[in-house]
Amino acid sequence: MTPLVLLIIIGAYLLGSISSAVLICRLYGLPDPRDAGSGNPGATNVLRMGGRGAAAAVLICDILKGMLPVWLSYFIGVNPFMLGFIGIAACLGHIYPLFFHFRGGKGVATALGALAPIGWDLSGMLIGTWLLTVLICGYSSLGSLITALAAPLFTWWVKPEYTMPVSMLSCLIVFRHHDNVRRLLEGKESKIWTKFQRRNKTAPPQE
Repeated sequence: MTPLVLLIIIGAYLLGSISSAVLICRLYGLPDPRDAGSGNPGATNVLRMGGRGAAAAVLICDILKGMLPVWLSYFIGVNPFMLGFIGIAACLGHIYPLFFHFRGGKGVATALGALAPIGWDLSGMLIGTWLLTVLICGYSSLGSLITALAAPLFTWWVKPEYTMPVSMLSCLIVFRHHDNVRRLLEGKESKIWTKFQRRNKTAPPQE
């Protein structure tokens, strides 16, 4: 590992440590997502609390946290194995953010951003898998789990040389969802649109 790659890994972790959900919720006057809703500082929880605009802003920022350091490294010729570590560093920053008392999210959007430089075809397959799963079952967490498990296979089809680092990233995402797996097995996991609809029904009418 060269000093430059080490610097990029550290930078990726620090960039990932900027909690988009917490900052955007403050901007929108919403509760801290770590203490409200599902307790996860991610786009899905912000959607339930604050609607599509705030959630879209969180999603874009979280994707960019993974995309920017990996894309930069890709263009300067960092090898695929080290690109995997850079993507993992960004996700670890999101999951265990240094600047927010190590209370972070699940890392799904940041992982998607880290995988985007491999190719838009891969990104399209991953997004399509998540959307299809959520449309069928309604569980955002299950969509994330199935997409993470499918990512190494999709990568092997598109660019086999990236299969190992993508597999490492997928393992991190699956591990981070262990609580969701338990709730799914117990039948206690909430569907993505149930809480969103409930929030809209209970919201006071707008003047």
